[in-house]
Amino acid sequence: MPMRTRRTRGVRLPYGTLVAAATAALLATLVPPAVGQPEPFALSRTAAPSTASVRESLPVHSYADAIRESVWVDTGLDGDGDGRADRVAVDIVRPRETAAAGRRIPVVMDASPYYACCGRGNEGQKKTYDAEGNPVQFPLFYDNFFVPRGYAFVAVDLAGTNRSDGCDDVGGRSDVQSAKAVVDWLNGRARGYTSRTGGAPSRAATWSTGNVGMIGKSWDGTVANGVAATGVEGLKTIVPISAISSWYDYFHSQGAPLYDANPSWLSAYVNSPEARARCGAVQDRITAGTPYSGDRTAAWTERDHVRDAGKVKASVFVVHGQQDLNVRANHFGQWWDALAAHGVERKIWLSQTGHVDPFDFRRADWVRTLHRWFDHYLLGYDNGIDREPVADIERAPNRWTTDRHWPPVTTATTTLRPAPGAAAGPGVLGRAPATPGSTATFTDDPGLGELDWAARIDSATPEKAGFVTRPLSRDLRISGSSKVTVTATPTTATAHLSAVLVDLGPDTIRDYGAPGEGITTLTDRSCWGVSTPGDSACFKETEARTTAVGHTVVSRGWADLGTWADAGRERPLTPGRAYTMTLDLAATDHVVPAGHRLALIVGGTDKGLLDPPSTTPTLTLDLARTWARVPLVGGAAAFGKATSGRYPALPPTTAVPSPNGATPPAGVAGPRLPGSGAAR
Repeated sequence: MPMRTRRTRGVRLPYGTLVAAATAALLATLVPPAVGQPEPFALSRTAAPSTASVRESLPVHSYADAIRESVWVDTGLDGDGDGRADRVAVDIVRPRETAAAGRRIPVVMDASPYYACCGRGNEGQKKTYDAEGNPVQFPLFYDNFFVPRGYAFVAVDLAGTNRSDGCDDVGGRSDVQSAKAVVDWLNGRARGYTSRTGGAPSRAATWSTGNVGMIGKSWDGTVANGVAATGVEGLKTIVPISAISSWYDYFHSQGAPLYDANPSWLSAYVNSPEARARCGAVQDRITAGTPYSGDRTAAWTERDHVRDAGKVKASVFVVHGQQDLNVRANHFGQWWDALAAHGVERKIWLSQTGHVDPFDFRRADWVRTLHRWFDHYLLGYDNGIDREPVADIERAPNRWTTDRHWPPVTTATTTLRPAPGAAAGPGVLGRAPATPGSTATFTDDPGLGELDWAARIDSATPEKAGFVTRPLSRDLRISGSSKVTVTATPTTATAHLSAVLVDLGPDTIRDYGAPGEGITTLTDRSCWGVSTPGDSACFKETEARTTAVGHTVVSRGWADLGTWADAGRERPLTPGRAYTMTLDLAATDHVVPAGHRLALIVGGTDKGLLDPPSTTPTLTLDLARTWARVPLVGGAAAFGKATSGRYPALPPTTAVPSPNGATPPAGVAGPRLPGSGAAR
């Protein structure tokens, strides 16, 4: 049964009220003023507070009177081959009061390909301009909220999109340089102009401190990752939301093609009409450099930000949905681990949603936390956010827990081994190795997928090999990235593999397979900043959309068995020969409750998520040489305790419902387009 949840709404105060500073600090994120009016706080509009004494920026500047301007920044590239360096359009809104006082201010920046083609946010907002081409509407709440608090907001059109020159190259050098050049301009290292062609020079050094925080969801957050991986000076923090860390891993998984495994069509989708006419050669180069075979090429290396994590100087605040089947959870996992290896300061929020912005699943807490994050890293306020728990994790719809470190320091990788069961049905998942010679066999069925496999776990069906623990006597927490090593003998020259970890037991979860991917958009609105006639700060409220399930897929991974020897190149298989390879599963943080069982399932094509091979192989697993390495909080000892002793009885279930039945979420059979709701 769907479960309704309590919403947090904005609180209105009369405009004649002057609020004491302490009260202002408490209510700053919750007070929606009338259109065109500043938020009601009685502090000086021009005083520059000491960072040693102030812990929060307050909305003391007029948004209605803010400076709105456009600048075109020279990227130093000529992506469209017209003989001129490309200029990217940069729309800016900043307080007039700080400019008049000669004060320099930090910048919140969102660089995006979506501002004209598709829109941003849950309501698909686009940039708008007046008759003279001056910016009027900036999508999302960042401008409405942060400009009154003494920040500039900068919205960058990636090359080839909206009002920019060049061609979008889907995560390549042009994408990254589009935004990096703007960071350089804000720090006085690049050239800007007041028009797209010709024009007088424009300098940001007169008003910008050079401190930049990049934020964005999906493609926008991916650009933030890429710019941070250049090590550019002045980028102090990034907030990537549901962001890609390696474009190869968006279109392939260890050689296996996911969706339409070539990015060139995305370039055509986001390019402006003018760019589409001139960028055919760029799209041809993308197609040639990113083969469907899944071979790792120089083009994929160029689009891999994880390899350059050691260059990151900015702090990183990662936000991701653990059931995001568009930008899957392996993207945050490998990025987080690489950043940790290089000692990058970081924070993480993990939700139960799919591809959803935190503004739409935890609004009040998100605005408050983001405010404190930018205040600390861009204004230098000592507000303590850098000393707080690193991780916030959604355990059930709207129920969150925190961890000082993530994964927790007591997490230890534990080897779990499959073995034959005592009767027909699933095998056993435990610590003891299988007897040499033990096998399990399945035949790839592209018409079935992970939800079908989980629903039929207790039956001996031909399309999967399943292994389960006994019911747990206590909770068991998985935290981090798992790996599954298989030794498989195929009957054909091509074979794809899927491996999933499943929590078997009844639960109520966010319905990530439904429209909204875990949220329902309502009609009433709450306001987060200051509105003007052309740019409202009021957005539709949301609530959790939930569903009752009999099982939950915890983590998943896919691979082409043909890459067993070389992750960068597929080779034909020899039928009848055994091959050993390790599948990387997506990062997760999930508690399997007492009374539930943990399952490992190995299959072929995961319907709707993985493209099938060119043949229909039958694969035989050598169970003595197959195992899973799972990060468990408490390690092997925790697993031993959870799989011994008495366990609670669970209520019987008459059905095993899952999101969208036994079919993965609608729309994940191809990359989620920004026009399709929550992906924006």
